[in-house]
Amino acid sequence: MADIAVIGAGYVGLTTGTCLAHLGHNVTIADIDEIKVQKLNEGEVTIFEPGLSGLLTQGIENGNLKFVVGATSASRNAAFHFLCLPTPPNPDGSTNMEYFSSAIEEIKDILPPNSVIVNKSTLPVGTASQLKKQIQRTDVEIVSNPEFLSEGNAVQDFLQPSRIVIGAESQKAASSVAALFKDIDTTTQITGTESSELIKHTANAFLAMKLTFINEIATLCELVGANVLDVAEGIGYDPRIGSTYLRPGPGWGGSCFPKDSSSLLQTANKAGFDFELLEKAITLNQKHLQRTAQKVVNALPQGKEPENSKIAALGLTFKAGTDDLRSSPSLTVIEHLFNLNGRVSAYDPMVNLPIENMSKLEITSTAYEAANNADALVILTEWQEFADLNFERIREAMRHPIVVDARNLLNPQDLELLGFQYIGLGQ
Repeated sequence: MADIAVIGAGYVGLTTGTCLAHLGHNVTIADIDEIKVQKLNEGEVTIFEPGLSGLLTQGIENGNLKFVVGATSASRNAAFHFLCLPTPPNPDGSTNMEYFSSAIEEIKDILPPNSVIVNKSTLPVGTASQLKKQIQRTDVEIVSNPEFLSEGNAVQDFLQPSRIVIGAESQKAASSVAALFKDIDTTTQITGTESSELIKHTANAFLAMKLTFINEIATLCELVGANVLDVAEGIGYDPRIGSTYLRPGPGWGGSCFPKDSSSLLQTANKAGFDFELLEKAITLNQKHLQRTAQKVVNALPQGKEPENSKIAALGLTFKAGTDDLRSSPSLTVIEHLFNLNGRVSAYDPMVNLPIENMSKLEITSTAYEAANNADALVILTEWQEFADLNFERIREAMRHPIVVDARNLLNPQDLELLGFQYIGLGQ
């Protein structure tokens, strides 16, 4: 078993390190946040991710998982160094590499001979080559091993992945990293670092474009009297298309799709390629988010202006199964509602604190509280809890029983029997 340092204890780093420990490796996870490190050493998981808490506790009890402050503390005696650091977008959409450059500067002189640095985060094409130049050590290899973790399903995605991609410039480095995952039964693809880096960006951009397409079809369905759920099911049976990522929603967002699509667009621009298809998908998604907000305003009772109405919003995280609010489409739609002079009261089972830069948003402790005296209710995140609500109670709480279901989560007939005006997406 290998001695592994994981730099960064966010969604990717914490899941990666904990699962590597579960595979039997000796893992030290480093973070700059002392309070977070203390909590993790006490067995307290600092993110919401199903299944992670049990594995973390198991690793600590087995003695092969620990947490430290600072990258050097973790890397000093490790053979593999997984960099799982934030890659936020710059204002122009390119990737901010500050965290990676800082980490390399911090550890490059203390790395043991023959160390392998593994880039786990989503990075622009050419990053491995740039870091190799920065580190200036011939005895250290840089490998790209992009993560394909879906928040809310990250543990299973790590331990039962559809594939493992390893980009390296030497077969020795690639084989050494592949050996870390030998107990995982899946396809392992070995490529050069540039291809590996591009694979992750391409995958996320493709899925984003697929969501854009089905959202556009949903709008068309509303205009021609078709049902997007039937259309999506029908095309999903085609194995060339597949049934995943064909569920329309308020628009796509989250921690990966927006920044990775923008980063890929910037990569294309720098290479002198006008990536019109991807650029259009990004623009259309922004329009769809605005369209969703306008749909809510249009649903208000006749004569009711947004400024004199209360809108209940159910769901703030970018999808169900996570507590992540980064680039959440729910928040973007709510921002558009504010721009249309709407008043919004919101509930999400994973959010109980005020949200930064959204002081006008009222956060409630239950869906029923959010719905109290509301003139319309919009479902923005597909939490099962919302499908299981007592809608008779919701109807009694609301001033006007109007539901805009931007996730097509509910059964329209059931709500209409209860006296609701139901407005779905693409129906």
